[in-house]
Amino acid sequence: MPTSLTVSILSFDLLSATQLYELLRLRSEVFVVEQECIYQDIDNKYQNATHVLGYVENELVAYTRVFGPGDYFKEASIGRVLVKSEHRIFGHGKKIVQASMDWLVKTYDQPIRISAQTYLTKFYLDLGFLSEGETYLEDGIPHINMVYKPVR
Repeated sequence: MPTSLTVSILSFDLLSATQLYELLRLRSEVFVVEQECIYQDIDNKYQNATHVLGYVENELVAYTRVFGPGDYFKEASIGRVLVKSEHRIFGHGKKIVQASMDWLVKTYDQPIRISAQTYLTKFYLDLGFLSEGETYLEDGIPHINMVYKPVR
């Protein structure tokens, strides 16, 4: 199985119908089916997001959406991080999040806030995020706020 991840970063308006379908399908596969979480995924936030798509060959296997300051949180943010289950062993999660962080730091040069599933706390700590506050439930899944502060 090929393992090299190619990242594309596109605004909503530049997504093709095929890319939009692929990312919505993958999000449903991971968040709704795999995590058994029934929630309204299509949330009218896609249009304001920048979409970070990770491909192995021509297959979408990783995804995040990122927002500028004030579009979701006060700070820039990353959300809906996912990697297709059979591709997680290749480190694509770190690659897609790092690409998202790099783009946000280059574009906005300010802190990045995420709402992380608590079981992924160490994953985000390893990328330089720090936990902030108490855990809380979001769609029935424990989460925690985390913030990354770029080095200036």
